[in-house]
Amino acid sequence: MSLDILRAEIGKGLRVQLAHPAGHVITLLISTMMYLGLQFVLGQGELRQDLLPQTLVAIGGYWFLQYAGLVMVADLIEEKRAGTFAQAQMATAPPWLPMLGRLITASLFGLAVAAVAAIVPMLVAGITIPVRWAAILPAALLGINALAFTFLLAALALVSPMVGALQSLFSSLVLLLNGSFLPLALYPEWLATAARALPTTLGVEALTQTLFEGRTLSRLWSGGTLPWLIAHTLVLTAVAGLLFARNHRRALESS
Repeated sequence: MSLDILRAEIGKGLRVQLAHPAGHVITLLISTMMYLGLQFVLGQGELRQDLLPQTLVAIGGYWFLQYAGLVMVADLIEEKRAGTFAQAQMATAPPWLPMLGRLITASLFGLAVAAVAAIVPMLVAGITIPVRWAAILPAALLGINALAFTFLLAALALVSPMVGALQSLFSSLVLLLNGSFLPLALYPEWLATAARALPTTLGVEALTQTLFEGRTLSRLWSGGTLPWLIAHTLVLTAVAGLLFARNHRRALESS
């Protein structure tokens, strides 16, 4: 029964998103042109081969976070405005199960946008990103970290009409500070420290260290990047889960 509800929620989300392909194409076009344009300006008229690989990892993390959040939050806001949120919660399944289905849908589209937004600049600029086994864990933690923040936004969307503004604010901060413009190593130390408090930044840092510096997981652990990434992800996940449980209850009481 629970699996049927989960599959139905995922199927509904996929159908809704695929019903409007033009919006996704425009998003991909804008994301790719924006990134290449910014790198062209920062490179003073050229696409710098020493900066593009690392910033591509960061911009991919940003677009995964941005697009997953857009899909997740927009769906909830529409249900709240239409007054169908309470009806959707009348199933016997636990309330987090439909949200898990939405999160899976959001992650699929977020991953698709992030992949295209990274692959197209790679082809245009003729750059490659090395593949290393040690990067699998940081990449997985980066995705979980971004999805935990997406779930946090969804929890806020249950009770706050201002969630769209909050999402735009935090997404802009992530874009500015997670390494999408310049690698984190080029930031002043105080700014790099502040940037690591945002979602995706620690994941991007760990991922770029394994891909481009050849660091092993043991070196990531001893250097402190991996423990901080794990701790940041666990805390973000716990806060999102607790806030969702609280706000879900409040949303049902007010419906």
